[in-house]
Amino acid sequence: MPTILVCDDDKQIVEAINIYLTGEGFNVIKAYDGYEALELLEKNEVNLMIIDVMMPGLDGIRTTLKVRETSSIPIIILSAKSEDTDKILGLNIGADDYITKPFNPLELVARVKSQLRRYTQLGNLNQQGSSQVYKCGGLMINDENKEVTVDGEPIKLTPIEYNILLLLVKNAGKVFSIDQIYEKIWNEDAIGADNTVAVHIRHIREKIEINPKEPRYLKVVWGVGYKIEKQ
Repeated sequence: MPTILVCDDDKQIVEAINIYLTGEGFNVIKAYDGYEALELLEKNEVNLMIIDVMMPGLDGIRTTLKVRETSSIPIIILSAKSEDTDKILGLNIGADDYITKPFNPLELVARVKSQLRRYTQLGNLNQQGSSQVYKCGGLMINDENKEVTVDGEPIKLTPIEYNILLLLVKNAGKVFSIDQIYEKIWNEDAIGADNTVAVHIRHIREKIEINPKEPRYLKVVWGVGYKIEKQ
């Protein structure tokens, strides 16, 4: 079964998450600050990380940023309701999802499973044997190898970012609303999805556009949604 790294300075929260995840058959590794989490990531094969935003020492935001330098594993951040800016920042630097404290443990388990499904599909599509290459001007996606390039330069995306971009590129010219993007990528009802989708869209733009403020590829259609411009 997949191994989940749970990091929070509140040991009771870590233990509660551990109980629910091990009850679902997951292996759980526990950490209580960002430094310890980074050490455990180096020593263990971890498939997903759950990390709190507010921690002494190395907080969840800086830890996520450090992890993203070398790894694309799914990251779910935990955040109190008063920390909306931290949640958005976490998504902007590479986290895949967030859960607001206090959280429903069953919802957390469901989100873990959802992220792992996407990550596993992303890593194993080569086994399906279907070579798919999508081009839009200088933007190219090789969906067999999960490679994205812009004008020949490789672009590193998280699994969520990749899936959003692939959806839009495969349907170049078609406008998708925020709710449509959320429901197709997260496979759940779009409730309060605006910030989540907007942050990922902004992050994709920063990676694929020369000037994100004047995008060549990923366009906003005001009041409607987003699209990849046909080239």
